[in-house]
Amino acid sequence: MKAIQIQSTGGPEVLQYVDLPDPVPGPADAVVRAEVIGVGKPDVMIRTGVYPWMPPLPAVPGNEMVGVIEALGAEARDLRVGQRVLVSSRELTSRGGCYAERIRVPAEALYALPSSMDPLGAVSLGNYQLAMGMLFDSGAARPRSVLVQAAAGGVGTALVQTAAAHGIEVIAVASTDAKCAHAREAGAHHVHRRGSGDLREAVLAITGGRGVDLVLDHVGGDDFVPQLDLLAARGTLLSYNVLQGIPQENLVAELRKRLDRSVAIRCYSVHVLDHDRPRRRELMQGAIDLLAQRRIRPPAPRTFPLRNAQEAHRLLDSADLLGKIVLVP
Repeated sequence: MKAIQIQSTGGPEVLQYVDLPDPVPGPADAVVRAEVIGVGKPDVMIRTGVYPWMPPLPAVPGNEMVGVIEALGAEARDLRVGQRVLVSSRELTSRGGCYAERIRVPAEALYALPSSMDPLGAVSLGNYQLAMGMLFDSGAARPRSVLVQAAAGGVGTALVQTAAAHGIEVIAVASTDAKCAHAREAGAHHVHRRGSGDLREAVLAITGGRGVDLVLDHVGGDDFVPQLDLLAARGTLLSYNVLQGIPQENLVAELRKRLDRSVAIRCYSVHVLDHDRPRRRELMQGAIDLLAQRRIRPPAPRTFPLRNAQEAHRLLDSADLLGKIVLVP
């Protein structure tokens, strides 16, 4: 079979299109033939060697796949050959493995999908599982209102749609007119273009001076701490990445400056669910149900042939995209 493999870490050029043996199922395994393979930031972290949960090299990157069961071991239960399924490496002992025409996984790790579900939409379900976790399983109070930074990206879009589907007021922040339009189409109730005016004034005007219950940020850097002033009393600033680096301020001191509102900072990762399989699968099933009920609408992704994984990663590295990137064998 064809696959993308890395022998060493680095830029997109380390992604090599290679031949690997076809997988054979063990007694409790399934072999899934890929229809669509998701591309995301964790794949870049594996490619560059900075992922804390790195698979051993040589490795096949890729953390999500939608495909069809091609073979089953004799002990595999509740599945059938020809059934459409979702593969998420969050269910596996090692991350990665999905940049391939086929993958062997424990049958119990798979998520069954309705046969009518579009694979191009279903491959984004990992983003919606993450969004469900941040909105409803992060330890913060259930929000009435949220602000989503970088709202036109894959996770940002999932946050906007998931929050809106649950009746939460959404303020989206994006950097260009096209990205603002994308966020509005995704269901954001209010959209703010970064740099177009004072964000704090805009948020207070929208919320009648109250602020939002939850700010969702993956940027970090110099703009992180000022977002504390976007929060309502007892609100939470949730950090799920720090693309521009760790903030340099004394965060405890910054929180104590705002004791009259008792705001909080929380760091969130989906890896908090690594040792809570029932809750992890419950959140993913919740995302599958939202898609099946058409309460969320993953945007049409940008597609590349599997052999062009390098080109897909160059686009991902540039951050010049809306929504999801996928590979098609």
